[in-house]
Amino acid sequence: MEKLFLIGLLALFLIGPDRLPGYSAKLGRLIRRLREMASGAKVRLRDELGPDYDDVDWKKLDPRQYDPRRIIREALVQSTGEPSPPATLESSMEATPPAEPASQQRSRRPLGSPAPFDHDVT
Repeated sequence: MEKLFLIGLLALFLIGPDRLPGYSAKLGRLIRRLREMASGAKVRLRDELGPDYDDVDWKKLDPRQYDPRRIIREALVQSTGEPSPPATLESSMEATPPAEPASQQRSRRPLGSPAPFDHDVT
């Protein structure tokens, strides 16, 4: 509240007591016009969405409700309501074979043989 009082006091000194009522009236008209624009946008949205407008849960779409920790926690919980068991290193090693290094992933060809050549590509 003291900040608003300070702003009003500064406006009184900077604008002056002569022009302050005119500027406050302009500010009032601006705020009124902004409220009318907001209500007009709400009416227009209701007209364009039709009956679906009343079914929308606007609080669920509020970005201030976004909590990444809650979303991750809910994604990790199974349908039974219990958290999924953590994967262990041993179980992941048993399930997948070890990957070959990049040098061994190339096609196997005998040493000294020429490299493959494709005439259609070159």
